[in-house]
This record gives sequence, structure tokens and C-alpha cells, in this order.
Amino acid sequence: MATDMTDRRAGPGGEPQRPSGAGREPQPVAAPAGEREEPAGESRLIGFLRDLTQTYGPSGREEAVREYIRARVEAWADEVRVDALGNLMARRGPRGGAAPGRSGGPGRRIMVAAHMDEIALIATHIDEKGFIRVEPVGGQDPIILMGQRVEFAGGVIGVVSSEKLDGARDLKMGKLFVDIGATSGDDARRHVRVGDMAVFHRPLERAGRRLVAKAMDDRSGCAVVMEAMARLEDSPHEVYFVFTVQEEVGLRGARTASFGIEPDVAVAVDITLAGDTPEPEHRVAVELGKGPAVKVKDNSQIAHPLVRRWMEATAEAEGIPYQLEVLPFGGTDAGAMQLARAGVPAGTLSIPTRYAHTPGEMVDAGDLEGAVRLLVAMLQRPLPEL
Repeated sequence: MATDMTDRRAGPGGEPQRPSGAGREPQPVAAPAGEREEPAGESRLIGFLRDLTQTYGPSGREEAVREYIRARVEAWADEVRVDALGNLMARRGPRGGAAPGRSGGPGRRIMVAAHMDEIALIATHIDEKGFIRVEPVGGQDPIILMGQRVEFAGGVIGVVSSEKLDGARDLKMGKLFVDIGATSGDDARRHVRVGDMAVFHRPLERAGRRLVAKAMDDRSGCAVVMEAMARLEDSPHEVYFVFTVQEEVGLRGARTASFGIEPDVAVAVDITLAGDTPEPEHRVAVELGKGPAVKVKDNSQIAHPLVRRWMEATAEAEGIPYQLEVLPFGGTDAGAMQLARAGVPAGTLSIPTRYAHTPGEMVDAGDLEGAVRLLVAMLQRPLPEL
């Protein structure tokens, strides 16, 4: 979910010489899923989520996430490719005897999108003591960032701190720096360069039925789409499952992918704000544990009536609990997909989430399962008429 946290909360306030070997790109850090035992009794869906949330993938550097997903979804797709911007597209033709029909018949070309990227910080300057100045990549809140551990590509860990403040209102992005424990500017530049990005450094943890991790936005959506691909058997539709790039910085991957695919209908799978915490900043009628949400509106789109009807009718027919969502800010890939070419009916299947754009984003395991069930059931049914 793309938001501008600095607009809503605290607000923002000479590149050094590169070291020898600076032409080499730092290697992204992926969770070593194949080298560790999965927790006993953990489902495939939660296993996907655990691995994805622990994989490094800021906006524009999603390659480790993409390779993790690609290695798993190729078995469930007829064709897999990566476009020029880095979107991963897994196409699956109609199955079960139905033929696709762009203008008639039950089959349609459907694009289902979940974004791979996560919010980050980007290094803008390294001083002679080795402290790294940063700016946000995506919506970041300086209040949340203070004291957090972050990870650069290659596994370099740092801590976010700030200059002396004249009170909480003085906390701006321009006051922050990252300390990687360097002894000098040259020492820091051996590990981090201007332009390198850092993401939150936190594992996934269980809290009863809840799951807490960084990057639930939108690795939870990626996990739901992957699991839906694994479970989907017959469908009258030609479906493009697209794992997009650079959503957090302007819905960019979805814009180019939908232009190329030319879908008849598009659905984004992304998080939304849960409004069930004490005295929330925004009164949103969405709660954890009450099922996935069908988006009505956010700042990027008003959901198309056809897509809303398709989602709601399917949930009611299958007995899947769902909620209606009106979000007073932010947006999803549906906002870009709806504007492709001559326009595409689009909507969003939302995963209720507490504490969005923090290292402790919280979702409910039952809501994730409900989102998978609803997406699979939608893709098995003909679309309603306009």
C-alpha cells in the first residue's frame, strides 16, 4: 500500500568518492529458506510469508524477492517472464474446458497484482565520522524510525538515530542518520555507498493468531497470490499473476505491466489499515480477524462496481467473511491498472493490517486464509455483467 507518511505525520526536514571495486553491485540478501527447518506445523502460506518478509527488497531492488517467487510459481504457470521494469508475470491459460473470450463467453483476461517492494531508506551522504544521512523511499515516519535497526544490501546492519532535538516536533527526516558502527568515513564507505538502501531488520513473529513482521506491505499480498496459484485448479479465465515493482514510490510497475497485458479486469491484493486499535487516527470500519476487505475507495481509486460485485457475490456464495473498506488516504496498484490504455475495471482485495509502514506490521492468519479462499473462488467463476 503506497502512502506518504511524512505528509500525514512528522514531515521531512556531495556524494563521497566511491571505494575501489565500486562498480560491483552489492548482492541482495535473501532469506536462506532452503537451509533451515520450517517451524513445526507451519502451513505453506505462512512459510511463504515468513521467507518473503525476511527477504531484502526495497523499491527498485526487488530482485531477491522476485527470484524467490519465481522459483516457486513456475510449476503453477504456463508461462513466466520478467518485463523491462522488473515485474514478474506468471500467465496461466484457461483450464477446465472453457475458452477465453475477450468479447464473449465466460472467459476474460484477468490481471492479479501484488507488489514485491518494501519501504526503505536511501543513503544520501556519508560524513567523515562514518554516519550515514538518509532520505525515505516510500512513506516513512521519523518517529517510527528512531532507534530502529536497519539492513543494507549485503547484510550490513545499522541503527537509526538523530541529532540533538529541541523537542519531538523538531524530529524531521533531515535530522536522522544511520550508524553502522564504522570508525571513520572511509570505513563506512567500504560497506555502504551513496545510493544504497536499507530496510527494517526484524524477523516474523507469532502472537497467537496474529503474525508480526516488517514488509507485510505487501509480502502478505504476494504470499496470498502465490498460495492462490497453488490451489487454483480450473478457471474459465486467462489469468496473469503479476508481482510488481516500485509500488511504494508511485505504482510504477503496475502501470507498465497493465499497459502490456491489456487486461479486461484487474485486482490488486494489498494491505489496508485496520481501525480497531485504541483511538485510531483514522476511523476505518476494518478489523483484524473479521476476514479480508473489499475496497470501496482510497486516494488512488474508486473500485469499479463490476469488481466489487464479483468479490462480494463470491464471498457470500462461498460463506467467506468479508468487510467493506473506505480508506481516507493511500493507494494500491489498482489505481494504476484502472488507467491502462482505454481503462480497466479494477478493484482491491485488502488484507487488514495494524501498524502499517512500521517494522511491526500485524496481520491475522485467518484473514490471510480468507483472502486466498476468496481469490481462488473468484477466479473459478464467470464475472458478473456490467
